[in-house]
Amino acid sequence: MALTDTFVRKVKASEKAIGDKYADGGGMYLLVKAAGKYWRMDYSFGGKRKTLALGTYPEVSLAKARDRRAAGRELLADGIDPSAAKREEKQARADATASTFEVVARDWLKKTAAKRAEGTQLKVKTWLEKDVFPFIGKMPISSIGPRDVLERVVRKLEARGAIDTAHRVKQLCGQVFRFAVVSGLAERDVTADLSEALASKAGKHFSAITDPKQVGGLLRSINAYTGHPSTVAALKLSPLVFVRPGELRTAEWAEIDLDAAEWRIAGPKMKMKVDHIVPLARQAVEILRELQPLTGHGRFVFPSIRTGERPMSENTINAALRGMGYSADVHTAHGFRATARTIMDEVLGERVDFIEHQLSHMVKDTNGRAYNRTAHLPARREMMQRWADYLDKLAAGAEIIQFKAA
Repeated sequence: MALTDTFVRKVKASEKAIGDKYADGGGMYLLVKAAGKYWRMDYSFGGKRKTLALGTYPEVSLAKARDRRAAGRELLADGIDPSAAKREEKQARADATASTFEVVARDWLKKTAAKRAEGTQLKVKTWLEKDVFPFIGKMPISSIGPRDVLERVVRKLEARGAIDTAHRVKQLCGQVFRFAVVSGLAERDVTADLSEALASKAGKHFSAITDPKQVGGLLRSINAYTGHPSTVAALKLSPLVFVRPGELRTAEWAEIDLDAAEWRIAGPKMKMKVDHIVPLARQAVEILRELQPLTGHGRFVFPSIRTGERPMSENTINAALRGMGYSADVHTAHGFRATARTIMDEVLGERVDFIEHQLSHMVKDTNGRAYNRTAHLPARREMMQRWADYLDKLAAGAEIIQFKAA
């Protein structure tokens, strides 16, 4: 006789330790024990008697237990063991819960760290922690769809005007998804569906002042700047060394030999992945010696104001320039490279291959071989001192040397 809701609700456990069984048909029964009421289904598979747990009452009602019985019998009809199917489903849920986007992304970050410069690794980690994890980090990566990435991550970045960052973060998410695919944790890279959904990026351009007279004004503004000592030092050093902003802000004291007047940057931190030497002019050494008592006890030459364990923010120099009245379409932190490249060539007549080498661009000799980091080092050292002395003259408002004719 089939069970009823009233009976299931009112039936009490007897004194039997093994409990009492009340059949509902089709192998399903209610097992009533002192500890609770349990739905079970007995069945045979492969010549063996087995029992499938269907849940507990009242969490699983009589009607729901019957639905589960029907599903189990359908599996049996298809030659599938319901108990084995249940275990696999449970394991799949556990795997999905353990393999959230954040868990997979952090594993990816760790296993691919050697491929990125330290500064880039920090930037990627910050992007993920700030713009991705709060929105899809807790979701099982296998359950994330294209619209989750688009609406929860990309659109939020676009809404605040960070179009370039939106594209970069979408690409990062794609790398994490592809890592998950290889690891067997996701079926595909869902960001591939978003190629036409993002706002277009503006062309990348680093504005720079290249007129000597205007450079003199910029240098005087820098010398008058009264911000944080680290920021002031970084600003003053920027035109003297004209390295990439990321290379400057992640500079470490261990890389700098003030007595030898050299800054040696390891390849992994460079864009071209090649070791680089920056000869330091007398003026650059003076700036660093003044800064050393303030930050020399730590790792970074220009540490973050909030914590000495990280370098200064990538936006610090540009923010300082904006504060001095130099907008992004006039001059940028990266623009110091173009300033040096243009004036050293067109005004001072320095050898172009020396300039390019000092910009850490790939320079080849007459046989097509790339110069090593020490190539022409004495000559480049002299060039960097001439450049620093010339900047002093510009800052002092000395007579400007006109551009040479094309």
